[in-house]
Amino acid sequence: MERRVVEGMRTLNEIRDEIDRLSDRRAEVMRALSQGFDPTLKSEHEELEERIADLWEEQRNARAMLRFGDRDVIIQRARQEERLSRAA
Repeated sequence: MERRVVEGMRTLNEIRDEIDRLSDRRAEVMRALSQGFDPTLKSEHEELEERIADLWEEQRNARAMLRFGDRDVIIQRARQEERLSRAA
């Protein structure tokens, strides 16, 4: 069982499954658009592209959090180290 990155955040598998599902739908929409222009399908295609890009960003963030930890904690630690090095 894959652990959640942060409580309430989706697992990498959940994100990947949604990317796959939306990518399949995008392929169907592209095939339909290749048969002829349809403003509704064009709009759906744009929404799918946006959503897929957002999911890839979510996946990158989740991977980074799993690998390196919470971004805010890392920044706080870096600032503390910077203050210590200036004081030394």
